Amino acid sequence: MTHRTLIPCEIDPVKPDGERLGLAARVLREGRLVAYPTDTLYGLAADPRLPVAVARLFDIKGRSRDMAIPLIAADVTQVEHVATLTQLGRRLASAFWPGPVSLVLDAQSNLSRRVCGGGDTVAVRVPDHPVARGLAAALGYPVTATSANRSGEPPASSAVDILQTIGSGLAMLLDGGDVAGGFPSTIIDARGPDPFLLRAGQVSWDRVLQSLA
Repeated sequence: MTHRTLIPCEIDPVKPDGERLGLAARVLREGRLVAYPTDTLYGLAADPRLPVAVARLFDIKGRSRDMAIPLIAADVTQVEHVATLTQLGRRLASAFWPGPVSLVLDAQSNLSRRVCGGGDTVAVRVPDHPVARGLAAALGYPVTATSANRSGEPPASSAVDILQTIGSGLAMLLDGGDVAGGFPSTIIDARGPDPFLLRAGQVSWDRVLQSLA
């Protein structure tokens, strides 16, 4: 099988073009994959409602099927399409969204268990990046947010990184320039009355606890 050469689609990271976001959303609805910039690293978007798209995502990353896929949403309303926001979750969302904090919540029954790695929870956040939020808004549903790289390899912080690794498996690459890189999002289990740190990230645990004091 011959792969077409992927040509990055440049997009303004501050004021992204609505037509390009709409085209990317159409690609996602067709079950194909789109790489896009976030406030941390480049992400790999699939429509989580489509089994064929989720399968492609696992294949391109070489990711184990029992590993859950995090999601990015345009806003809190979209989060509630896929997860049950607890009182704690709402407080953390108010303090850190949009931003690099992912909340692990109980997944809604309509969310594919393939996305949840066979479990019943999902990690989701609202990012501080107009392209990432705009893509979810254009789709009308949260998109997958796993890093745009093969599992076990360094995450991508530029379009060049993506082209050199997984570019042949993508339908579209939204090139918003280099992103911040560094630490990924902080992941917090927010299902109960108290937060539980699952992964340290850009937002320190001390800041999380101070926001709840």
